[in-house]
Amino acid sequence: MNKILIAEDEERIASFLERGLRSNGFVTTAVSDGETAYQEAVSGAYDLLVLDIGLPQVDGFTVLRRIREARVSMPVVILTARDSVRDTVAGLESGADDYIAKPFAFEELLARVRLRLRSEGGSAAEATLLVAGDLTLDLRTRRATIGDQSIELTAREFVLAEVLCRHPDQVLSREQLLSQVWGFDFDPGSNVVDVYIRYLRRKLGAERIQTVRGMGYRLRA
Repeated sequence: MNKILIAEDEERIASFLERGLRSNGFVTTAVSDGETAYQEAVSGAYDLLVLDIGLPQVDGFTVLRRIREARVSMPVVILTARDSVRDTVAGLESGADDYIAKPFAFEELLARVRLRLRSEGGSAAEATLLVAGDLTLDLRTRRATIGDQSIELTAREFVLAEVLCRHPDQVLSREQLLSQVWGFDFDPGSNVVDVYIRYLRRKLGAERIQTVRGMGYRLRA
């Protein structure tokens, strides 16, 4: 089983990540400060690091630079509340393999963790693609295409499309979509799912996503 190091100082988020990753077959260890994160990361005991930027003692950017300077090549997925383009670029240029902004959907983080572990293990490139009919999602580049046409999706639209593509021809309730796309911060009474379904229908075609009255939504494969 893959071992994942979680460097996150917010106990609620760290616990949420540990529960979710363990339920999907991973072995996890959580630390709450940058110096401990660095020491654990260079121990060679882990296959991937989920790294928060706002850590006490030593911030995540410094931890990441020190890890790469120590020639530790394991994948690093940054998880942070800083979502500006400048911060994203800084993280990637410091040696991160991926970057997820808070609030996040666990389904998205899980998909990216699996993708980075597959890439590290040299798995086939087709594992990065999701296909439903003529719709293709590239999990590596975060791009959507219908046939030969590229479709521009926002980050949240892409995650919603990804969840639907992972369950083609299955009805997913609003509550399932809320928890998987909007994560631990979702409001059960929110209509955000309906709003984003409308956005996707405009971009992917209204007939592609069906409303099943009283139950939820289904992507036609």
